[in-house]
Amino acid sequence: MPASLGCFFNPKSVAVIGASRDPQKPGHVILKNLIENKRAGRLKAEIYPVNPHAERILGLKAYSSIKVVPADVECAVVVVPAHLVPDVLDECGEKGVKAAIVISSGFSEIGNVRLEERLLITAKKYGIRVIGPNCLGIYDAYTGLDTIFLPYFKELRGGRRLISAPRPPKGPISMITQSGALGNAALDYMSGEGIGISKFVSYGNKVDVDESDLIEYLNEDESTKVIIMYVENISDGRKFMKVARKVSARKPIVVLKAGRTQAGARAAASHTAALAGSDVIYEAAFKQCGVIRVYDMEEMFDVSKALAYQPPARGRRVAILTDGGGAGVLAADMCELLGLEVTDLSERTKVEFERLKKQGILAEFAVTSNPIDLTGSATTEMYEESLELLLEDPKVDGVVLIALHHVPGIPDIEDFVTRLASIVKQHRKPVTVCVIGGSEAAMFLRRGFEEKGVPAYVSPERAVRAFKALVMHGEYLRRAKS
Repeated sequence: MPASLGCFFNPKSVAVIGASRDPQKPGHVILKNLIENKRAGRLKAEIYPVNPHAERILGLKAYSSIKVVPADVECAVVVVPAHLVPDVLDECGEKGVKAAIVISSGFSEIGNVRLEERLLITAKKYGIRVIGPNCLGIYDAYTGLDTIFLPYFKELRGGRRLISAPRPPKGPISMITQSGALGNAALDYMSGEGIGISKFVSYGNKVDVDESDLIEYLNEDESTKVIIMYVENISDGRKFMKVARKVSARKPIVVLKAGRTQAGARAAASHTAALAGSDVIYEAAFKQCGVIRVYDMEEMFDVSKALAYQPPARGRRVAILTDGGGAGVLAADMCELLGLEVTDLSERTKVEFERLKKQGILAEFAVTSNPIDLTGSATTEMYEESLELLLEDPKVDGVVLIALHHVPGIPDIEDFVTRLASIVKQHRKPVTVCVIGGSEAAMFLRRGFEEKGVPAYVSPERAVRAFKALVMHGEYLRRAKS
């Protein structure tokens, strides 16, 4: 199964069926994005526009039908009116196309079930794998394939352009989503936060390729370390659990499941013809197969960053290191609410902290019981020595580090990030960081930590929630091995 999906992400050739000369049409935007990626050297595939009413589009020769394209075509992007799609797939089958991304809407999501059945019958007749219909398509940051029909820029009066639908840089996270619009919003968020992506798939009505097929494929993808999903329903629960159980033992799966309430279930049904099902059943199924469930987009990306950057935790014992007592209390509250243990430190660590006080490395009034509060007199050296002690403590499974950078003892924040990130890298225990604030310095610190592989958040609560995901993944890995 996984090998059969390769043509979607790295095809040797791609045809845009429904390519358009009108810049406001999806068929124009898709073709333009593909051409720009090829010219920039990001995409290797040959590109063929298909439109019976045009001779050339965006400088490329256009073909009246895919059947007259004078070369083999591995992947077709179909963006024609819904009623034409089955006939277009029939022509794709005769041409030997292996994969089709059907962007077109107007199928089961509006009650047009019979037309969707015709689409599937035609695809099966020729062995064509189909993503969609009613989808945004695929973006692969590593191969340059981009079938998203949303333009990169919006024009303002006076000729100024604003980035409207950005694509994130290359990275370790892959996303699959039933909702194209939500998926694009996620790409926008990832780009703004500097979160790198491997592959993005909006699969819409999933007439053929579904979430189970995709996570099975991504399990073998070397550039994917974490899989995140937005789902409204899972049509084949047994298949999903079988695949997810296997994949979760190798790569974390994070799911944002919509349709939890009656109102949400009704909305899902009208959106992608999804039958949401019992939320209690989904909750139990996710736990059984090691899937980490989240409840909003913010948490989805907070958790995915932690899982991508840090190792799984070996237990639930957390140490909190801060230079602000109030922030430490908030973190401790969230730890207990989430079932984590704000652990007592080992005797050796307690002795070492006392030694640091006597030597004047720590302030005499610093609090060295967990949470550790270095107070407003904190320095980079205090953080460095304390973090080292905590990560070496056998009673500590990981650290939530809260850096209130405003204190005068941390004048060089670049040096601060470099030294602390270096300590984190030397240990196989997870660390999540909280840097509160929206100042340039705060944003610099968060981005600096993440560039060095340490996930950073704007609140203690978010840093703790992210740490909890590392605990959950570690617990599943131990269960899977036993």
